[in-house]
Amino acid sequence: MLGRLAGTPVSAAPGHGSRVPGPRAPMPLERVSRTADARRREPPDARAARPRPTARFRAPDAYGDYSSPVMDNPVPPRAAGPRPRRRDRHGRGMRGPVAPPQVPLAASRAEVFADLVQDSVERLERRWPQLADIEFVVLEVPRLDAGTVDGWSDETVPLGGTVPARNGRPAHVVVYRRPVEIRTKGRDERAALVHEVVVEQVAELLGLTPETVDPRYGED
Repeated sequence: MLGRLAGTPVSAAPGHGSRVPGPRAPMPLERVSRTADARRREPPDARAARPRPTARFRAPDAYGDYSSPVMDNPVPPRAAGPRPRRRDRHGRGMRGPVAPPQVPLAASRAEVFADLVQDSVERLERRWPQLADIEFVVLEVPRLDAGTVDGWSDETVPLGGTVPARNGRPAHVVVYRRPVEIRTKGRDERAALVHEVVVEQVAELLGLTPETVDPRYGED
């Protein structure tokens, strides 16, 4: 009984705890000497080329991989989420941009029309700096007054209007978008008509003729 306790490791019963390991058996001297002799006979170049274990490991990437060692210049881990498709379902490659970078894809018709009015105002401001005190407004359609029972005909629909300055409020020049668009077809024709409307309304506010406001008025 005493010999069992002194020289034999004691193990717990199965299912009631961990096994207590006994002392590890020493490696035979013959095996140790062979390993040492083999390393001494190994050429220095072979020992230098033998891979050495590394203790540094990268953090888990998006796929939970802990096993890859960290390099001196590690590649950033792939972002989580679906991978970009290099081909569509028909086997075709990625298409180029729909429009150049300087062309806004989401510009609405109202925004394009407002740009035409702004371009016209900038052309006139070089000659008439006082236009900085006038506000230019774009409305979709003119308002039908209560006294106008029969409405307007195609020839009498106003393309623009003015609101004089009063009560500390600046004067306004109004351009109606829909009537101008109906009377024009392309962008160039629309830009020319917008400029004519702006010139006429500015001339009315300043008490001048359209030809005085813009000497090129009516040439197109």
